[in-house]
Amino acid sequence: MAAVGAGGGAAGPGMVMSDSDAIDYSVHEAWNEATNVYLLVVLASLALLVYARRNKRKIMRIFTVPPTAEAPSEPNFYDSMKKIRLRQQLEMYSLARKYDQQPPQKQTDSVQLLME
Repeated sequence: MAAVGAGGGAAGPGMVMSDSDAIDYSVHEAWNEATNVYLLVVLASLALLVYARRNKRKIMRIFTVPPTAEAPSEPNFYDSMKKIRLRQQLEMYSLARKYDQQPPQKQTDSVQLLME
């Protein structure tokens, strides 16, 4: 009753497998490894895409040519603060000179404190 198929196919539930009928799993293993590699490539590509979208400015900064040092497009913060401070000092000095050059005014207003 237990007969092996003449075509050498896979063994059924009640059939005994001989060495010549063994299934070659090397093709399946190669396919699994290939799909694993493709899966890793797809995941890495998606991760790089997400990173590129989030850090677009950092990436673009790598490829842009830095401006020349001769003509800075944006003034230095500390240089501008020095200029502002110098301007304030000059304004205070000019106000003090104007005050010094005015003739002294008579102080007619006096405050008297009475103690009762």
